[in-house]
Amino acid sequence: MHRFEHLSTIIADLGDIFVFIAPITCVPLIVAILFSEWNMLLPMAAVPMTFYLIGMLIRRLPRTERVLRLSTALCSVALFWFASAMVSGLPFMLGLHMGFTDALFEGMSGWTGTAFTMMRSLEAAPHTLLFWRSYMQWISGIGIIAFAIAMSSSTGLSRSKIFRTESRDEPLMQGVVSTGRALWKIYGILTFFALGLILFTGLSLWESVNLALSAISTGGFTLHTGGILYYHSVLLELILIPIMIAGALPFKLYYHMLENRRWSLFGDEQIKLFFVFVALGTAVLTYDLVFFNNLDYLPALHQGLFMTVSAITTTGFSIAHIHSWASVTILFLAMLVFIGGASGSTAGGIKLHRVMLAVRALLWWFRRLFVSGKVLMPFRLEGRVIPKSTAELEVAKNMLVIILSVAVIFVATLAIIQFHLTSFSITEIVLEVVSAFSTCGLGSGYVSPDMPVLSKWIFICVMWLGRLEVIPVVMLIMALFGRHE
Repeated sequence: MHRFEHLSTIIADLGDIFVFIAPITCVPLIVAILFSEWNMLLPMAAVPMTFYLIGMLIRRLPRTERVLRLSTALCSVALFWFASAMVSGLPFMLGLHMGFTDALFEGMSGWTGTAFTMMRSLEAAPHTLLFWRSYMQWISGIGIIAFAIAMSSSTGLSRSKIFRTESRDEPLMQGVVSTGRALWKIYGILTFFALGLILFTGLSLWESVNLALSAISTGGFTLHTGGILYYHSVLLELILIPIMIAGALPFKLYYHMLENRRWSLFGDEQIKLFFVFVALGTAVLTYDLVFFNNLDYLPALHQGLFMTVSAITTTGFSIAHIHSWASVTILFLAMLVFIGGASGSTAGGIKLHRVMLAVRALLWWFRRLFVSGKVLMPFRLEGRVIPKSTAELEVAKNMLVIILSVAVIFVATLAIIQFHLTSFSITEIVLEVVSAFSTCGLGSGYVSPDMPVLSKWIFICVMWLGRLEVIPVVMLIMALFGRHE
């Protein structure tokens, strides 16, 4: 396929998506009307108008009649996320007069579900833009779930090619339409329950809606510069913990609960591993806060539990001053952020399924070294025996993503340190970069409107790469600059 045909196919695929998403992005206009922010109507209307016009325009591009390849689909996803971040930055440019880089950063942070921001004062910002930030994260949350499910269905390790029951082979959800409806239904129910729980703390409907959208999408945006600490509510902090966990668990769990009335919480190995990490992280952080920061046991346990859940779910809510923590504690927190939540959830990171598969693969490889080459050593995953050829291929893909993820974090950290002389320690910079890659937003303060433009662009790229787990962005770069036969 020639370069023009390949690129036109990638771009043309986005036309239908942009036209579809245009009316969805009209919701913040209701907020502008409710709060009488008439000056925000045009800046906010620029988003659906731009989506629709671009969508209708690129729909006219020629499409190839060849079978759509996986590489083309991945390129389309990468391009969609970057284009959505650019379009979503328009209200910040038109409404707050932010520069292009800062507006793009805000849009990318919203669409990737990261809690970093370039806004200096949230208290002075219009309600429309504050809601738009939360709403962006909520929309992108359902989008990344659909993308993860679609990717899992293309691998040989998928139990179902979408979701399957344990006793039969037919898909539980037939086709894209039914899958989308089921995801939206589940996502809506979870958001509704999150809203009800937060309202129980006594917060206003406005505050509760925004927190619910950010928490269930594991996004992390808040309405105040002080974040969750602004509310001075232990009850709110405790209630946010199960909401963050709900967003980071695999959505197929909720599907089984909703449609099949199966209430087995620990039937998925990812879920077991998730709570193991939560327990381990809480214990380590509590110990460090007691012995390094001299906190009492109860406050240390409270902080340790909340920050562990915020890190492993990659939500980014914070109730602690991380810059005062010991370096070893910060690095441990960065490890939790890097791992992230379950595959098929709104969480970022390399995902628990990938960690689980990597560990099993290493054990499988080492065990094969101690037996004769004629002995068949089966590869088992979730109680199933995976064919050797399939296992080796999928394990190689899995390890490639992990290696590329580490490489992105290493190169980004090195570039920031090389080109910006800062008072922040290497440990703190590593946490910020890992947090951006895992779309978490936890940090010690380096990410701010005052950091160099180069650093802002590095973080924009890292958020983009991390949210899509590197490969789609690499495929897009290859499509733009590589050779096509």
